[in-house]
Amino acid sequence: MAYQTINPYTNEVLHTYPNATDAELESALATGDALYHTWRNETPASRQPVLHQLATLMREQKRELATTITKEMGKLLPEAEAEVDLCADIAEYYAQHGAEFLKPTPLPTELGDAYYVKQAMGVLVMVEPWNFPYYQIMRVFAPNYIVGNPMILKHASSTPACAQAFADLVLKAGAPQGALTNLYINYQQVGQAIADPRVAGVALTGSERGGAAVAQEAGAALKQSTMELGGNDAFLVLDDADMDQVKAIAPQARLFNAGQVCSASKRFIVTAKHYDEFVAYLKAEFAKMRPGDPMAPETTLAPLSSASAKTKLVAQIDAAIKAGAKRIIGDTPVDLPGQFVPATILTDIDKNNPAFDQEMFGPVAAVYRVANDEEAIALANDSSFGLGSAVFSSDPEHAKAVAEQIEAGMTTINRAWITAPELPFGGVKHSGYGRELYKLGLNAFVNNHMVLATKA
Repeated sequence: MAYQTINPYTNEVLHTYPNATDAELESALATGDALYHTWRNETPASRQPVLHQLATLMREQKRELATTITKEMGKLLPEAEAEVDLCADIAEYYAQHGAEFLKPTPLPTELGDAYYVKQAMGVLVMVEPWNFPYYQIMRVFAPNYIVGNPMILKHASSTPACAQAFADLVLKAGAPQGALTNLYINYQQVGQAIADPRVAGVALTGSERGGAAVAQEAGAALKQSTMELGGNDAFLVLDDADMDQVKAIAPQARLFNAGQVCSASKRFIVTAKHYDEFVAYLKAEFAKMRPGDPMAPETTLAPLSSASAKTKLVAQIDAAIKAGAKRIIGDTPVDLPGQFVPATILTDIDKNNPAFDQEMFGPVAAVYRVANDEEAIALANDSSFGLGSAVFSSDPEHAKAVAEQIEAGMTTINRAWITAPELPFGGVKHSGYGRELYKLGLNAFVNNHMVLATKA
C-alpha cells in the first residue's frame, strides 16, 4: 500500500512515504521487547512524567498539529484543534490516575493473604484509522504506556504525517525508544507482527472487514485483541422530547467531522408526533452548510477524507435511492474540486433497502418514523451494529428506562455522543469488543496476576 498525504480539498499529493522493510519491523519488535523487560522492573509512577509532558507539548503545538490533520484528511481546523486538546486531556488523565488504577487489589478469602496485580504483557500492535488520526492513537497509547506495554503503530495509509508527528512528540516528551514506533507496514507485515511471540496483543479501530481480518490473525496466534469497529448509531426522539433541545443538537450530531465518525448519530428515529417538524428543521439546517476550504473559518462542511471515501458514499446513496429511499436534500453536487458530498437526508428506508443496516461514513442522515417507544427501541436494536446511541426525553427517568433497553456500548441522554478520558468507549455486536478510556482502558492488555500467601 502507498502511504501518501493527499489534501482532500485540493487533491494535491503533498508527500509520499516509503514502506517499512521487514528489517525495520524486526528492529521495532526487538527494541519494544527489550523495553518491555526493562519496564517490568519499574513502577507505573515512573512513566507519569512523560504523559504530563506529552500533554503540555500537544497544547503548545496545537495549531501546528491541527493543521497537519486538516491538510491530510480534511477536518475543519477548529475540529482538528479540539481533537488535539482532547488528546492532551487523555494523556493528562492517565498521568494523574493511571498509577492509582494499577494498584494491587485485595481479594477476600479465608485461604490467606490474596491480591492481584495488573502487570504489562508485552509489545502491542496498534492498527488505527484516519478519521481522528491523533485521538485514535492516544486512546490506546496513554493507558498502555502507563501499564508498560510498548507499542508498534500501523496507521492509515492516508494519514502518515499525523502518525509520525505523534510518534515524534512521544519521543520529545521523554519516552524511550520503542515506547511507540510508527511503521509504514502493510497488512501482511501486520500479520507477521501479530504472529511474533514477542507481541502480546493487537488493538484495532476501523471497519468490520478490517477488524474481522485482524481478529482472525490474533485468534490464530492466541493473542488478545480489542476491536473498535463501525456504527449505525440511533438518535431517538420520543414523544416527550424537548424539541428545542433536539434541534440544537441534531444537525451537528450527524455532520461533525463531515459525518466521518463511527459513533456519530446516523439513524434518526422520531415518533410520529415530531416527525414532520424534525425533517423540515433538519433539511433547513443541512441547507445552511457551507462547503469550502477546511482551513477557512467560514467553512462549515469539510470534504471527505479521500476520493475513495467519496466514491463509496455516493454509491451507497445511489443504491439506497434505487431501492426506494427518498432524498429530501443533497441532490445538488458541490461545485468544488475537493472530495465533497453535500449534506444529505434520506427517508422511507425499509428493511429491504441496503441502507437499512449499513454504516454511511459521511454527511448522510437517515430519518425513520415510529409510533411509540416500543417501535423506537425495536428499530434502534434492529441493526448488526451496537456502538452508541442517544435518547431525547424531557423526563430523565423515562429516558434512562429507554436507554437501558438499547443494544449499544454507549448511550447519551439529551445530548449528542461525547468522548472524554473518564468515559469508557466501545460497542457490541459488529461494532466490536473491548473498551478504551477510563480505567477499563487499562484492563485490555494486562495480566491480572493473582498472588496468594497461605496462612502459616
